[in-house]
Amino acid sequence: MTDSPAHESSHRDHEEAAGQDISAGFAIVTFSDTRTEETDRSGALLREAITAAGHHVTRYTIVSDDLEAIRSELDMILDDPQVHFVITTGGTGISGRDSAYEAIVERLDKMLDGFGELFRVLSYEEIGAAAMLSRAVGGIARGRALFALPGSTAAVRLGIERLILPQVAHLHHELTRHA
Repeated sequence: MTDSPAHESSHRDHEEAAGQDISAGFAIVTFSDTRTEETDRSGALLREAITAAGHHVTRYTIVSDDLEAIRSELDMILDDPQVHFVITTGGTGISGRDSAYEAIVERLDKMLDGFGELFRVLSYEEIGAAAMLSRAVGGIARGRALFALPGSTAAVRLGIERLILPQVAHLHHELTRHA
């Protein structure tokens, strides 16, 4: 195959090759010092959206906003062969306790810069200039897609419904086709 335009694959070709009939395993992690399973509305929203889309949640946990606790939990999740996607919520702000971003970025083998960029553009349409304070980030870690969302339910809904779930089959295909 050559690099000529006649042999290039479009993103639609990749999406068609991926198909839509997959059931991926998701890990959901909420980073918070105050939320419990009963009060974690963002975690509940993620679980509902993921299962409604035909996927399964293999792991759900709440971890304190402590850098070492976050690192430890991420390492356990990224070593779990049942997990294909990791979605985190919380810990992406700019306060002193928000340390999820640092722990996540240091584990990424490849950044998906477009995820954070698109998230902030779409968030700007909803909340204005405050969107620039978001450190939502996505990437590939140990062969798994990892996305960090802010803790608000509106932010989680935007990220999971408009960005992540529409690309699950395509991402899964790209991550597994040469494995």
